[in-house]
Amino acid sequence: MVGQPPIDDGFQAVKLFNQGYSYTYDDIILLPHYIDFPTEAVQLGTKLTRNINLSIPCVASPMDTVTESSMAVSMAALGGIGIVHSNNTPSEQAAIIRSAKSHRIPFIYDPIFLSPSESINSIDNFCSSPCIFVTESGSKMSKLLGVVRKSDWEALNDKDARVSDYMVKSPVSLPSSYDFEKVAGYLAAKNLDFVPLVNEKDGEVVGVLTATDVQRIRGLPKAGLPSLGPDGDFLVGAAIGTRESDKERLEELVKAGANVIVLDSSQGNSIYQIEMIKYVKNMYPQLDVIGGNVVTMYQAQNLIQAGADALRVGMGSGSICTTQEVCAVGRGQATAVYKVSSIAQQSGVPVIADGGISNSGHIVKALVLGASTVMMGSFLAGSSEAPGAYEYQGGLRVKKYRGMGSLEAMTKGSDARYLGDKAKLKIAQGVVGAVADKGSVMEFVPYTLQAVRQGLQDLGASSLQSAHDLLGSGVLRLEVRTGAAQVEGGVHGLVSYVKKSF
Repeated sequence: MVGQPPIDDGFQAVKLFNQGYSYTYDDIILLPHYIDFPTEAVQLGTKLTRNINLSIPCVASPMDTVTESSMAVSMAALGGIGIVHSNNTPSEQAAIIRSAKSHRIPFIYDPIFLSPSESINSIDNFCSSPCIFVTESGSKMSKLLGVVRKSDWEALNDKDARVSDYMVKSPVSLPSSYDFEKVAGYLAAKNLDFVPLVNEKDGEVVGVLTATDVQRIRGLPKAGLPSLGPDGDFLVGAAIGTRESDKERLEELVKAGANVIVLDSSQGNSIYQIEMIKYVKNMYPQLDVIGGNVVTMYQAQNLIQAGADALRVGMGSGSICTTQEVCAVGRGQATAVYKVSSIAQQSGVPVIADGGISNSGHIVKALVLGASTVMMGSFLAGSSEAPGAYEYQGGLRVKKYRGMGSLEAMTKGSDARYLGDKAKLKIAQGVVGAVADKGSVMEFVPYTLQAVRQGLQDLGASSLQSAHDLLGSGVLRLEVRTGAAQVEGGVHGLVSYVKKSF
């Protein structure tokens, strides 16, 4: 039952993707195969790069509305990894890396800081945090003086009062190196609502754990083993560009403890990236570097020969990306992933499918077509771990989500990603939008991965390598879906419905 089907039904991938069409994930459908194992037997362990293993195939995209400290911590806790964006100064990016690597517990609020002379004008100043920390300068790098509880502020009559007038001085704190059970035990023993976690090296407040969080963490579904580096810290990646100044940024990120570097470019097949790959591998031989973005076999081959340890695949497939529309360059993501994976696997180079992920089915397709991991932007944006504050639009709770090719993002420096940082005229290759509140990635990612396991089970693949082997041998077949077939494959024919994924 595991060999070639006795009846020639459907198309082999090599035939389907060589007919001159550029297919998206929605354009194709995978045909079911034979099941001889339970869903729980499906293993999602995979490779991010030649030398870095993950227990789940999920990567948070290096976008300034997706991945900073909180997202990086949660993704590593789940068994994946977050790539911290570079749309900031090198010191700011390095600080995010250090903050993420100083954590041992997910679901911790990013601390908010004020100086003693400042006032809290609105409850929105607290964001999602239960408290605001007061330091000498109002920044996290200065001495901690006190803390203002949200409940204390709400009970305050004079909201214009300086925080120094009513803050709790010398609050109890714990080292951020403590594991979850140790911090949870302390909260319970002292009957505290929350406790700040402080970096032992410099005294910096890096997070807050609340009693409510303890209960939520204990009730969360499991995804995989946490992603830990040789030093026992969470794995955290960082993005850089290909300019000369990025060599200095790289040095700061390495000192901060970045475990992998992503060369962030919309079109990676350039002399700039090839020279940067060689520079990174020469200066830091033990540091893995991810090249991209690419969508063709030719592009991929050039970066592989330059020494890339993994390839990021996708050009214009993201929900906020307009590259294909503006520049008429790119490729349908399903075709891109298959083509690049076909040549990358010959050199043992893992592929990261970047963009176009809207649901668990897209993840299944990306992984089956040859990717080892999927990089997600909009899928994770809007979560409680994504940077930014929630706001309401038309009664819907949302967070900002913008493309790194949007003019708004380019004003902060992301134009270098599009090789346009020296151009007088800036051309947008992305938009600014908003995505609905999704809750915590600690909750919805494990459920998404359970759906991925069920999809692989239907295909008769008990692992990602098994899925790749079935596709490469021609046993696993595909077909192209017509527009009507795509409509039929979704919810249809109802006056109204409620769609809940879990």
